[in-house]
Amino acid sequence: MSQQIRLDIFADPVCPWCLIGKAELDRALESRPDHPFAITWQPFRLDPQMPRAGMDYVAYMKMKFTDEKGIIAAMKPVMEASERLGLWINPSLIERMPNTLDAHRLLHWAGLEGAQTPVMAALMRAHWREGRNISNPDVLVEIGEGADMDGAVIRRLLASDADRDTVQAREMHARQRGVNSVPTFVVADAHVVTGAQPAALWLQVIDELAGKQHQ
Repeated sequence: MSQQIRLDIFADPVCPWCLIGKAELDRALESRPDHPFAITWQPFRLDPQMPRAGMDYVAYMKMKFTDEKGIIAAMKPVMEASERLGLWINPSLIERMPNTLDAHRLLHWAGLEGAQTPVMAALMRAHWREGRNISNPDVLVEIGEGADMDGAVIRRLLASDADRDTVQAREMHARQRGVNSVPTFVVADAHVVTGAQPAALWLQVIDELAGKQHQ
């Protein structure tokens, strides 16, 4: 077996380019099942100032992109890329833009159980395809249970402040190190790749790493 290489991914499940970046990476990993990556999802909120209760989605998008025309222009490349990748996202179902701190707490706990990637995939699917509110504890419990985590434990933890400071400190550390957009990929704690990169780039990285390991 090839030596494991750490791949840290700074991402937020409500970030459309994180969804697309993950899909491109997934394609590359499926083509190279013996890839060396040990993936860790790192917390990074698109909008850390988001109110705890979230915001009306349309109001949020207008605040960000001025008007309907601006929203359509911003979402056009997202829709095109997601269609090309077969993601079939449905932003029209989204009613609230959530505060994702609790979603990142769930990802933190999932990391302790080796379930981060399925949890991230489920968070993205819930938000982008199903229009569900991923700050709702019921939704988060269901997602955790879907990845074989203990729902009762998740519910109890979500009702407390458990690991809130930890998640926020990790995000702050990332920002201090210069991570200022998502997705950001850090290979082997040394090489930084920003943005949703095509599968071809990841195939190249994997093949180069495999070549080095076999030298």
